[in-house]
Amino acid sequence: MFFSATHCCFIRKVIWWRAAASIAWSVLLLPPTTAVFVMLSTFSFLHPIQTITDCLALLTSASSVFSFILLGGVVIMVGFLTLEYYTVIPTIACSKIALLGQLLQPRQVVNSFAHCLMGMIVGWCCAVAVGHRYETLGYPGKSSDGHPRMCLNEYHLVFLLAGAFVGFSHSLLGVIHNINYVSFHTVQQYKYLHFKGSLPLVVKCSSIEAFYAVRNFIVVYFFLGYIPKTWICKTLNLHLDSSVHPLDSIAGVVDLSLLYHLWISATFLLFTWYITLLLFRIFVTEVYSFPVQLTFTEDSHQCLPKVLTDNQPMILKFLALQDLALLSKHSPSRRREVFSLSQPGGHPHNWNTVSKECLALLTDLTQRLATYHETVATNGRAKSLSSGSERKTSSETSVTSSTEDLMSPRPAFPVKTPASVFARSIAGGPHSPLTAPFTPDLDSPFASPALRRLTAPMDQCSPWYGSVQSPHIMRRAPKLWSTSTESQVNGSPPPSPASVSSPKQEAAKPSFLAQFLQNRKEQVKSFMAKRVLIMYLLNKLPEASSQALFADSQAHIWALEALSYLVQASFTEDQYGVVQTTLPSILSSMLHLQEAVDRHFKLPHASSKPLRSTNSMEDFTYKTLRFALRATLKTAIYRITTTFGNHLKAVQMSAEHRKRLQQFLEFKE
Repeated sequence: MFFSATHCCFIRKVIWWRAAASIAWSVLLLPPTTAVFVMLSTFSFLHPIQTITDCLALLTSASSVFSFILLGGVVIMVGFLTLEYYTVIPTIACSKIALLGQLLQPRQVVNSFAHCLMGMIVGWCCAVAVGHRYETLGYPGKSSDGHPRMCLNEYHLVFLLAGAFVGFSHSLLGVIHNINYVSFHTVQQYKYLHFKGSLPLVVKCSSIEAFYAVRNFIVVYFFLGYIPKTWICKTLNLHLDSSVHPLDSIAGVVDLSLLYHLWISATFLLFTWYITLLLFRIFVTEVYSFPVQLTFTEDSHQCLPKVLTDNQPMILKFLALQDLALLSKHSPSRRREVFSLSQPGGHPHNWNTVSKECLALLTDLTQRLATYHETVATNGRAKSLSSGSERKTSSETSVTSSTEDLMSPRPAFPVKTPASVFARSIAGGPHSPLTAPFTPDLDSPFASPALRRLTAPMDQCSPWYGSVQSPHIMRRAPKLWSTSTESQVNGSPPPSPASVSSPKQEAAKPSFLAQFLQNRKEQVKSFMAKRVLIMYLLNKLPEASSQALFADSQAHIWALEALSYLVQASFTEDQYGVVQTTLPSILSSMLHLQEAVDRHFKLPHASSKPLRSTNSMEDFTYKTLRFALRATLKTAIYRITTTFGNHLKAVQMSAEHRKRLQQFLEFKE
């Protein structure tokens, strides 16, 4: 990603310095953390004083100094990777195959390899710190005939492999749980208080994740441990000591001392890495105050209105929106700068830029929601028709059934499994009965042959082709927030087969090659639909579509707060009335967004809150952004209506919006 000189200057002066400060604090916290680890790994209840003396001697030895240097390098590398891979907008995979694609990206493969290597280095440092039987990879032994030889110390090898395994699993879980996602907290805290409050969570998450990582490693090593053991012996010319039980056996697995040291070492590894991540989150999300306006024009690119208009890097835009939301709420002096007029000329450039950017964010989200709803609505109509034909009974297909029963506005079928919302196929067009909102579309590999035959285009010779022949029977097209067909919008009946000329039909007929390829494509899809693994990978994840739609809603939340607080303050602080010129646009945008959000929460899984896990460092903020946006939007509208009251009746807006606004004025929303 290439940024302009202004953005690079901001990254160097702000982001890099904040990241460097977080890494420096992580390195400074490394000696006390290592001392606690050594104490816990070598402590003896029978000889406590001797244990403390041995720990002090070990921490001041030459090998420990070298281990400190290696651990410091690992922490610096972890901080650098965090700076390289962090994001303020999470990447949400909507299916298992999409998540697998994220894990197999070349950039992620490099990251996993780096964490694997760093885990092995930390494992070596832990083995040296614990000492005794874990200290070296080889030790002198004797063969069966009495000749001296170097034997493999499998305990040391297990420490190295366990470190690599924990590092690799940590990298994979980071992608699955969006560990590198950096969220901005609603309540601002001092860095020390934030760190102290999060420290127990880091200890808990590190110990729990280390337990599961060691458990998985023991299982893998029990079945595949002979592979690295044989390769190391052949490469380094080492031998296996037959008098020692191998660790990839039942006797080796139940070694409680080994399991404890592996667990405490994995906890130490994850704790140091999570501390680095926590400090990076705290430092990077610290509030940065942008000047609203500057005297010298050469520094105008640093002003808040100018920064708001830039979309890259996203951390810069998020910090600017955060500062705008805070100044609109807490800083009267900076609000006056936003309401001020330019000299000379007397134009409200600051307000125009700020309001335009905030309204653009709200309009963009509204359009995304509208497009998403139209897609779902089209899919719902197609699936309702196809499933209705599949669930017909003899009484429903009878020609003598009553017209009132057919015209009743009841749903065609109950929704059985609303697991996810599937996107409409672009190639299908608005009239193509291809997809459905709650089940896989007919072009996907999930569609059954029976369903595909039922929803296939009808023969022109069929009496049911085109318009319905019987005057006593009407087709029922269920609607989902929009009309079923364009003909219903225009009020015209669907075209009859006689109105379509046969030459045009012959011209639109696909060629033999296209039809052949389409048939082969359908055969491949039908074959893949019978494979359980393929269906598992391609199935949509619950709530994923909704979470991805609101992934960047933190920016919209700040925009709503900034607009509402500025409009509220303008009632008493806006001396020139600059806000009144855009008040109709602000209210219309908020009401449009309110309507789109309310419509979205009627979809399946959109209103279900995910369970928050307290055993992971995953930030769950992005999973609940849609609820925060809905609450912020309603609060913003109430903030404006309670301030202006009946004065809003003089604002020009549509009749529908005026009716909706009246509900807020009467506190009925």
